[in-house]
Amino acid sequence: MTDQKTMAYLNMYAVLGTLENLCELDSESVKIISGLKKPISLCFDVKDGPAATLTFSSRGCRMEDGVRECDIKIPVSSCEKFNQIIDGTVTPVPSKGFAKIGFLLKTFTALTDRLSALMRPSEEDLKDRAFFELSTTLTFYTIAVALAQIGNRDEIGKHSASYMVDGDIHFGIGDSIAATLRVKDHHLVTIKKAPEKPRAIMKFKDLDLAAALFNGTANALECVCNGSIEIHGMASMIDNMNRLLDRVALYLG
Repeated sequence: MTDQKTMAYLNMYAVLGTLENLCELDSESVKIISGLKKPISLCFDVKDGPAATLTFSSRGCRMEDGVRECDIKIPVSSCEKFNQIIDGTVTPVPSKGFAKIGFLLKTFTALTDRLSALMRPSEEDLKDRAFFELSTTLTFYTIAVALAQIGNRDEIGKHSASYMVDGDIHFGIGDSIAATLRVKDHHLVTIKKAPEKPRAIMKFKDLDLAAALFNGTANALECVCNGSIEIHGMASMIDNMNRLLDRVALYLG
């Protein structure tokens, strides 16, 4: 079973947070934001749930936790309502920034539509190698952030996190795509770069393997046995991270 509040945290930080990577890696999104003459910030403030501020400029996108000074503010009455906004079944209504509604309707919507297309690709889309690589990379970063949110919010995820010792886990694909899952007092934080001194490592051989694991067409145990999933370090950290990955699949699958 899934929980609406946990899902709201995933939608905020793992899904909308991937706009940071989208605006860095996707040429179409770079074009979308290139016309911005000055930075513009958008805040989602969910009652009894997450709050974050996204700042867009011609140079990219940055997400900051919490309610910050912003141009557009969208208060949301519940976690369930926020999840419906992300699903596209409810239209967000700003309490501030009506003069900048054009950004929300055009630029922001264009970016979220592009992200949705990449995160939920058709089989035909994935035949394009560049699209496949970008889609898989963005999915990786979404999953990496979701791991921390599951470990901190989901009841079963918190149980797994309670067995994780302090330290950094290197989670990556090959030698160029990586994130850090940092554990401190059983609280998890994702950092979108490799750790300097990991206590444990889980790396997938390449994007093709990562995609197969993400969509459930590869056998993880077989991949560990044949070395295409590289695992080192503290076994309890890897074991409980795997449990968190199972929960991520339940929420985002």
